[in-house]
Amino acid sequence: QLQASGGGPVQAGDSLRLSCVVSGLAFNLYPMAWFRQAPGNERQFVVGISRSGGPLSIADSVKGRFTGSRDNTKNTVYLHMNYLKPEDTAVYYCAATVDQRLLTRARDYLYWGQGTLVTVSS
Repeated sequence: QLQASGGGPVQAGDSLRLSCVVSGLAFNLYPMAWFRQAPGNERQFVVGISRSGGPLSIADSVKGRFTGSRDNTKNTVYLHMNYLKPEDTAVYYCAATVDQRLLTRARDYLYWGQGTLVTVSS
C-alpha cells in the first residue's frame, strides 16, 4: 500500500513537500517515482528515485524546482517542490516499480498511491 500526503492549496512561488509511506512491500528493493495528473491530461512523470535514493530522474518541466528523496528507514519517499507555478496544479501520485531502471512511463509502475491534490494559485 502506498499512502501519499502533503498536498493542499498554495500560492505561486511557495514550496511544498509531499510524502508517500509504503507498506506491505520490501521498500528498499523498489525504485520509486512521482507522477502527476492535471484535469483532462495524461499522467505525467515528475521524478524518479533509485532504490538507494542516489540517482534521480527529473522531468524537464520541473528540473531545477523539484527533486525527490527517500528514507529507507521510514519506508517513505518525498517530493520536494519549490517555486511552484499554477501549471503545477495536479493530483500527485507516488508509484513503485520492480524494474531497477529509472523509468518514466506510468505503465511501467506496478504499485500506486491514491494521489494527493496540489493546487497552486497565482
